[in-house]
Amino acid sequence: MWLLDQWAERHILDAQRKGEFDNLQGSGEPLILDDDSHVPADLRAGYRMLKNAGCLPPELEQRKEAVELARLLSTVRQESADYTEYRRRLALLELKLRQAGISTDFLQGDYSGRLIQKLNEE
Repeated sequence: MWLLDQWAERHILDAQRKGEFDNLQGSGEPLILDDDSHVPADLRAGYRMLKNAGCLPPELEQRKEAVELARLLSTVRQESADYTEYRRRLALLELKLRQAGISTDFLQGDYSGRLIQKLNEE
């Protein structure tokens, strides 16, 4: 064991003997651990740090942006220039997600429902 490890271990044992860990919040309750089994083992520490910092991994950030764009598209008129720009950005995001191996099915149900609704209106 390294000198620093021995020093830390000694201080932890001293604190345990003094009872400094006895009344910690959540003491005696089971830990609630995140299910990160879908994340490759070599990326788990990095993803956990991103999560603790309030950041999302790039793929999830793109997915979140795609969902926001899809919602925005449902509120914008098709004739507007904004609609064309949002649709272009969404198509690019869908392509990036598919290239990363992420399914974009979460967008398809939303679009198909709106398309059927628009067709019924005409």
